[in-house]
Amino acid sequence: MSRTIWYQLASAPAVALVASPAAATDYLTLEQAQRVLIPQAASFRPVAVALSDAQRKRIGKLAGTPQRTAQPKIWQALDGKRTLGWVFVDEVIGKHEFITYAVAISPDGQVLGVEIMSYRESKGGQIRNPRWRAQFKGKSSQDRLRLGKDIANISGATLSCRNVTDGVKRLLVLQSVLQSSAA
Repeated sequence: MSRTIWYQLASAPAVALVASPAAATDYLTLEQAQRVLIPQAASFRPVAVALSDAQRKRIGKLAGTPQRTAQPKIWQALDGKRTLGWVFVDEVIGKHEFITYAVAISPDGQVLGVEIMSYRESKGGQIRNPRWRAQFKGKSSQDRLRLGKDIANISGATLSCRNVTDGVKRLLVLQSVLQSSAA
C-alpha cells in the first residue's frame, strides 16, 4: 500500500469525527426564562457582581463544586421596589458540551424553579422533564442535593443530572454568600 493511500485511510475517520455535528437546541431566551420562573415580576434588573477569590473559594468549599466565574449572571426580579427573587443563568458541562440553565431563587434562599435554556448534547435531554426539574423547588443552600438521594437520577442522562444538580447547589450557595456579604 502506498504511503499516500495509507495516509488518506488513516486520516479519514478523524476528519469524519471532527465534521460530525453536535446536537444543540435552544429552548428559552433569557427573557422567556425569567418570565417562566418569576411570572409576577414587573421587571428584571441585571445585578453586577464581582466575586473575590475568597468568595469563590468559599462557594466552592460549601457547594462541593468550584465557582468558575467571578462575574455570575444574575437578575433581580422586581415588583415595583419589592424584590421577588433573583434569576441566575449558568452553564455546566453535560458529557461533552455546556448546558445553559436558569434558576430562580426567592428572597429567603429557596429555589422557585429551574429551566433548561439550551441543551447541546445528543443524549440526556430528559433533564428538561418538568417532573425532574420540580424536585428542586423549595430546596435551599442547607439541603445536601445529592443525585440519587435528594434528586432522582435519569438513566441515560446521569452526567447531565449530576452536573445540573451540582450547579443548582452552587447557585444556592452563591446566593447565600452574596446575601451574607450584603448584610
